[in-house]
Amino acid sequence: MRRAVSARASINDMALIVIGGHSRNVGKTSVVAGLISALPEFQWTAMKITQYGHGVCSKNGDPCHCANDDHSWAISEEKDRSGESDTSRFLVAGAAHVWWVRTEQGRLAEAMPRIRDLLADSSNAILESNSILKFLRPDIYLTVLDPANADFKKSAQEFMDQADAVILHASNGAQAWQGVSLKPVAGLPIFRIRPPDYLTPEVIEFVRNKLGEVSVRS
Repeated sequence: MRRAVSARASINDMALIVIGGHSRNVGKTSVVAGLISALPEFQWTAMKITQYGHGVCSKNGDPCHCANDDHSWAISEEKDRSGESDTSRFLVAGAAHVWWVRTEQGRLAEAMPRIRDLLADSSNAILESNSILKFLRPDIYLTVLDPANADFKKSAQEFMDQADAVILHASNGAQAWQGVSLKPVAGLPIFRIRPPDYLTPEVIEFVRNKLGEVSVRS
């Protein structure tokens, strides 16, 4: 059974997709960029949420010793179309607006009022994050899993039971994860990928159909 999460604020008429994953470098950014490109009619606002550890500045991601109250979070709009950064890739893929949210670990709540304002001004939104699920209820949550990558974020485990489908890296059967149960996603649609292809026609069709259901409900 899915746990209740905070209701969406003033964004009931828009489609909201969240792409998460259990670690860095599993293809979350590629999935977001691919969906933006494959579904241009939704005029996406894209957002990447990054939480830094202690001693790292939320303004630029560099090590710093600034007072936490001054730098607990920062949000900037991406304008660069070089495709060299994750957020730039979203812009190149066709997003109408792209935002990069940086917060100290565990302080995402402080940025939520501004995040909600940005989303309320959007047609439809797609976010790269796990932790945002503490505050927003998306129409679709996809989690990207790579059995060959041993790291498994606590946030990915915490919200796995909210996934609508799994994007799973193909493997030789070995699983590097230790102490991780996949029972929360048992029975969900599983879409297998082989990088560098992180998106399949089946994933796109699944998302399109789910968004169609959202449109009917609204």
